[in-house]
Amino acid sequence: MSLRPERLARAYAACEALAQTHYENFPVASRLLPGPMRPHVAAVYAFARVADDIADEGTDPPAIRKERLRIWQARLHHAVRPEEAGAPSAGNTEAAEAVAESRDELIFVALGHSIRLLNLPISLFDDLLSAFGQDITTTRYDSWDSVLDYCRRSANPVGRLVLRIAGRSDPALDRSSDALCTALQLTNFWQDFGRDWRAGRLYVPRSVQESCGAQRDDLASGTLTPAWVHAIEQCAEVTRRLFEEGRAVCDGVDGRLRFELRLTWLGGRRVLDRVVERGASLPTDRPSLGPVDVPALLWRAVRWERAAA
Repeated sequence: MSLRPERLARAYAACEALAQTHYENFPVASRLLPGPMRPHVAAVYAFARVADDIADEGTDPPAIRKERLRIWQARLHHAVRPEEAGAPSAGNTEAAEAVAESRDELIFVALGHSIRLLNLPISLFDDLLSAFGQDITTTRYDSWDSVLDYCRRSANPVGRLVLRIAGRSDPALDRSSDALCTALQLTNFWQDFGRDWRAGRLYVPRSVQESCGAQRDDLASGTLTPAWVHAIEQCAEVTRRLFEEGRAVCDGVDGRLRFELRLTWLGGRRVLDRVVERGASLPTDRPSLGPVDVPALLWRAVRWERAAA
């Protein structure tokens, strides 16, 4: 059986609405994306957004949030079964439609369809859920290896899924996409340094903190000491190198997706620069982009120079 067109349309519309309105939206629903990609990218985003909220924003104890994530994962695997593509069973249509109209059920209707249609690897979604589960109990990282392993599961799958949705499956593009996604995730860590610290999380590797002589207790003042400024600068330098490795994926795709990725790259780099510019005020002065940045970013995207081979 196939999904009724009106039900599938409702499902994708619910995902796009979530992508457009959530307070922490990434440019996944951008009108710059090729039209055929947008519904599928929005479905991936909606799935990940709700899972991230389960891990981050719930007031339930960790064990309950982990169980909710386990259920979310079970629903994912259930949604991709071929028999789940059909319309609600006859004889209980009204009840089935009532369930289908819930936001979460609509997300899985759309996502299951996208996964089956485009043969998206289910392992990438499992990686995302693994990272979200780690968020519930892990608040500190000892080394770059542990931070980058988290990014491998929390950020890199999104880039690979976008490439698969665009019909691209290339190991070199995957590696460049991984570097860009990790750079964007790290930039978000440094951008949200103050907010994360107040929530009890610290993503600066302990090895960097100790090598710079930065003291955790000093963060209570709300202003970075010179040692912490130095630690953030070291983190930013690692992130810049990853951005450079990620330029190639912006050149390796075509059309509107290429322009979208250029803007994503440029915007991420600009935020990273502002992280460093904030210096000691970073914990209370969150760097971000605004409308005034748009003309410069658009101009640089048009004048983009391809990365060296």
